[in-house]
Amino acid sequence: MVKIFLLFSLFFSFSYAAELKDKEDLLTQKIKSFISPSTFVKDRAYIDIIFSPREDYYNSEGRVDSVKVIQTLKDNGILNLFFKTPREINISFKTEGTPLFFIKIMSDSLRNIGYYRYVTKESSFNESEFIWKISLISEYAADPLILSQELKKSNCEIVDIIRETHSDWSYVINMKNAKLNISTLEDSEEFRLKRSLYSYWLDVSKIDKIEITSSSRNDWYPYIAYYDKSLKLLRVIKIDEKRTRLKLEMRENTHYIKISDIYSLKNIKDDLVLKPTIKK
Repeated sequence: MVKIFLLFSLFFSFSYAAELKDKEDLLTQKIKSFISPSTFVKDRAYIDIIFSPREDYYNSEGRVDSVKVIQTLKDNGILNLFFKTPREINISFKTEGTPLFFIKIMSDSLRNIGYYRYVTKESSFNESEFIWKISLISEYAADPLILSQELKKSNCEIVDIIRETHSDWSYVINMKNAKLNISTLEDSEEFRLKRSLYSYWLDVSKIDKIEITSSSRNDWYPYIAYYDKSLKLLRVIKIDEKRTRLKLEMRENTHYIKISDIYSLKNIKDDLVLKPTIKK
């Protein structure tokens, strides 16, 4: 009986050691993918120290936490995202979410971290995956940590990061619980839309009606678009005449609205004042 117990103990010890070795191999592979071979060899002893305990770099599903790996490399001066001169950077984003919804979230996130000028190189969509590839000219690669923090504001998570070349990166994004990182209108709480170069997006899931007041200094020609939770366009209202007051009703399934101007947002010089309400 004792022998059997010892055999089982020995078997599980070997199994655990083998499993741990596999995990270490996966982590090492991920670390190597972010830095040059010469850097890895030179700093190998230091890397072993800063990535200890190694189990901390795996999530609950047994997958390497790429964002945490990059953070550790950056914090310890091993990963450099800057270039000597500006160069073309290619970034690929992959997700299982709705294409339009995903592009809206990614576009807003990129703009918020300072990336305004980029070009869509390719996009493809099938039943299981949407891929969006962009390129831009920059002196540094997009910082995965800053991008991760920005995406969290929209309830999106970076599942994996792959550094394909020195300037080519690929991100896998989980947007299962995604939402737009925008203001939510509440019942009877007045809300002001400040002058902006961009259209106004609002979460209207909690209200039924909005009364919009525009000052006489504005030359507002309303453009209102209604969207559902997945950003599917439901309807559009265009009014080709100047308005100082407008009442909107949120029909069933309306989750977001976009407020703009038919011609130019420069027509809106003063605040637009919104008064939302719910049905009594």
